[in-house]
Parts: sequence; structure tokens; C-alpha cells
Amino acid sequence: MKALTLIFSSILALTALHLAAAEPLIVAHRGSSAQTPENTIPAFQLAWKQGADAIEADFRLTKDGHIVCIHDKDTKYASGKKLIVKKSTLAQLQQLDVGRLRGTQFTGTRIPTIAQVFATVPKGKKIYIEIKTGRVIIPQLIKDIKSSQLTNDQIVIICFNPQVLLDLKTLAPQFKTIWLVSFKKDRNGKMSPRIDVAIKTLRASKADGISTSKNFIGQNFIKHVRSLGFEYHVWTINDIATAKKHSQWGTQSITTDLPGDISKALVPDVPREKNTN
Repeated sequence: MKALTLIFSSILALTALHLAAAEPLIVAHRGSSAQTPENTIPAFQLAWKQGADAIEADFRLTKDGHIVCIHDKDTKYASGKKLIVKKSTLAQLQQLDVGRLRGTQFTGTRIPTIAQVFATVPKGKKIYIEIKTGRVIIPQLIKDIKSSQLTNDQIVIICFNPQVLLDLKTLAPQFKTIWLVSFKKDRNGKMSPRIDVAIKTLRASKADGISTSKNFIGQNFIKHVRSLGFEYHVWTINDIATAKKHSQWGTQSITTDLPGDISKALVPDVPREKNTN
């Protein structure tokens, strides 16, 4: 019995060491958004060229039922002209130039559909689909994913709303889902949401893991999350020192505006296995 216990303990220790040694996936936040207009085809194409393992993109539903890639509820920030996405048709939205404000070289860039974004994803790479609406988008999202050439393991669906994730998981359990949460502290140092509340919400959402902002997160929290059988991911890290810490702590993906810089910084002297989650 002691021998079996020792073997089991050794296996657990080796597994933990393997997980800690795996490099995190580098996820390009809205594409390579520090150098290109965010959530556009040029941003995603540059991210792939820079060696990103995945792209993260924001999606909303148009008035006529199409899914488009844009972060805000309206188009003012992206184009300089304000149209409410859910009150506008795809044709109206794609008349806007969402590149010119970032430089003349991007003039003529349009808001892409989700199908156009999917088409940029190379074999073996992933896309983190952030749902920016309520559950109304789910039927069309599932339809568009099934119509794409992507495999199920290339799809990761993320959202701040745990109920949306639960609804999606119920309808399409084959897709990995990650709950987004941003921890905050008040003047007295009290965390919101509390860790126990966050874990309870994570379980209730049936999500496969949690992705947090980098603030107030340390190695102990990451170990705790992973010991419970959940994945841990982080956003948005643009400095090398913080990225290296998370790599050492067992974070499974790092979302960044600078995928090229962060990816190069995390290349080890001795090649390690890439995280496949």
C-alpha cells in the first residue's frame, strides 16, 4: 500500500511539473491590436505572421442576424461615425471605414463577419470568441461555427456573462468555454468578487476554466484554480516581466496586444512543450 501511495504521489508531482513547464499559448488580443486596427482582418493576419497561437475577437449580432467582429456597442471608436450595431444591417456596417483612423495604410478596412475572421485561422491555431451580447447570439454562432472549416478544438468561447456560457454549453457541449472575470479591491483591500464566490459561479456556468485580468492575481490563486480541475488564462499582458511570471506560474494562455514581442520573450533556451489547452 505504501508503495502504491508513493507511486501515485510521484505521478501527481510529475504531472504538476509537466503542467508548470508547458509554455502558455499566446493569444493576440483583438489581433495584433497595438499595431493595427483592432478586430480587423489586417490585425488577425499580422498576429498569425507574428507567431500567435490564437487570436481573440469580439462579436456582436446585427439587426439582420449576422455576426460581426467589433468590441463596442456602436461604431464611433472604430470608425468615427456612430452606428448602433444591433440596430444596423450588415450592409450599413460594412460601408464604414474602420482602418483610416489608425493610418492611411489601413484605409478601406471594413468590419469583418465572423466567417471572414474564421477564414484567417490556420490549421492548428485557435480562436477565442468573445460574446459581447446576450444569449440571442447563440443559435447563429453555433450555425456559423458549423459552417466553417474549423475543428471543435480550435474553438474557445469566452464571455463575462456566466449565464450565456451555461446556455451555450447546454446547446453545444463540444465547445470549450471560459468565464471572464475582473477582480477588484476596495479601499480596505476586500476582493470583489470573493474567490469563493467566483469559484461557485465558475462551477455553475459549467465553463472549462476562468480568464482574469492580471490585477490582484498570484501563483497561489492559479494553483488553486487548476487543482480544482479548471483551466486558468489571463488578459491583457503587454510587459515581458509579467508574462514571464505567468508562464512560470502555470497560466495556460496569455492574451496580449503585442503577440510578437511576448512570444519571442517567452521562447525558452531549451524547447518546452506548448500548452494545448
